[in-house]
Amino acid sequence: MQRRALSRLLTVFLFLAGVPSVAGAAVFKPESFTLDNGMQVVVVTNHRVPVVTHMVWYKVGAMDEPPGKSGLAHYFEHLMFKGTEKLKPGAFSATVARNGGRENAFTSQDYTGYFQSVAVDRLPLMMEIEADRMTNLVLTDEIIEPERQVVIEERRSRTESDPSAILGEQLNTVLYQNYPYRIPIIGWRHEIENVTREDLLSFYRDWYRPNNAILVISGDITMKEVRPLAEKYYGVIPSRPLPKRVAWVEPPLKADRKVVLEHARVRQPTWSRRFVAPSQMYGETALADPLQVLGEILSGGATSRLYRKLVVEQKIAVSAGGWYNGRRRGPGVLGFYISPAPGNETEAVGAAMSAEIDLLVEKGVTDDEVAKAIQRLQDSAIYARDSYSTPARVLGGALAIGRTVADVESWPARIGAVTTEAVNKAIARVLKDRKSVTSLLLSKPTT
Repeated sequence: MQRRALSRLLTVFLFLAGVPSVAGAAVFKPESFTLDNGMQVVVVTNHRVPVVTHMVWYKVGAMDEPPGKSGLAHYFEHLMFKGTEKLKPGAFSATVARNGGRENAFTSQDYTGYFQSVAVDRLPLMMEIEADRMTNLVLTDEIIEPERQVVIEERRSRTESDPSAILGEQLNTVLYQNYPYRIPIIGWRHEIENVTREDLLSFYRDWYRPNNAILVISGDITMKEVRPLAEKYYGVIPSRPLPKRVAWVEPPLKADRKVVLEHARVRQPTWSRRFVAPSQMYGETALADPLQVLGEILSGGATSRLYRKLVVEQKIAVSAGGWYNGRRRGPGVLGFYISPAPGNETEAVGAAMSAEIDLLVEKGVTDDEVAKAIQRLQDSAIYARDSYSTPARVLGGALAIGRTVADVESWPARIGAVTTEAVNKAIARVLKDRKSVTSLLLSKPTT
């Protein structure tokens, strides 16, 4: 199953939502309108090949699950590929394949998405069957129970058998004290086992409706062609009131925390440190753009300051870098990592990285680092614009967390306006005198 891999790839695609071209230029030049039932429709025209990517994003993810029902959003994603009143179980995927298309889906903390990439003349059929499962899904025990075992096996193989995944899951429970990001997307096994048919039906009725969905189509088609199709297939679905969302607030960490995992399957130890940070939609949102530039400074390949100093110059690590994730509804994360070279202790190289973090707080970044980071982001924009599918992923991901088309299109001007002073201000806000979570992934000696 490729859905989890696609979820990871979305991090890359959504990163490109923030890449500029020339300062002041648009990114994708999409057209958008809203159906009478509240469903937003976005079209990006690209005539390079006679193909379209058709995506429906629902503004509901794992963070919206009721207490004690972890994994519900992801479990339900699986069930969306089962039968409707018109299509027998398995017929949806078979229809896509029979028409030469490919499909997939993904669940995150913030949203759930479904897509098909097909020849442009197959788009009406994709819209028809996708609209059908928005309202007519059939969920019986005969369908639900076998898929429960599939989800449990996915958890066993992808999380419980992978030391880095186990550690990542435990890290989130410590990093977030109150925000639901502390709960794994795939869910805790004992709660997956206890999800009921009524839980699934209630989740479907609550969130799977046009006024909680976004339709994004990218490829060899125009808005003039899409609009009547969207009105025909999606516009006839009535809107319904949405549940009131919980206004989660994350309290600041009051103490530094450390998580250590020793596991016999670990071949390469790793040290990491994470700080809760503002995001595009949470906290001091004005810091999100400078933090994204900082993330590029920290992780921009072999010339980045951390890799250059710790891997190339000091030769104490095989990898070192940092990252910023701020494309989410809730709190973001600024993180650092390092893996020791042979002959070096994990905690010792962690101390070296900690010294680099202290230096970052004390001295900040330079004008040259900021300029080069922005240039690298600008260079990446070419690939985002040329793809027929990436625009749908970028725009859908941004809209699903509450951003607008204008936010995506105005990014070049905003990123071009980021200054060294703004980046250093963001560093001070997130790192100076702030508590963090440090992790160690270590190899467990065999006896």
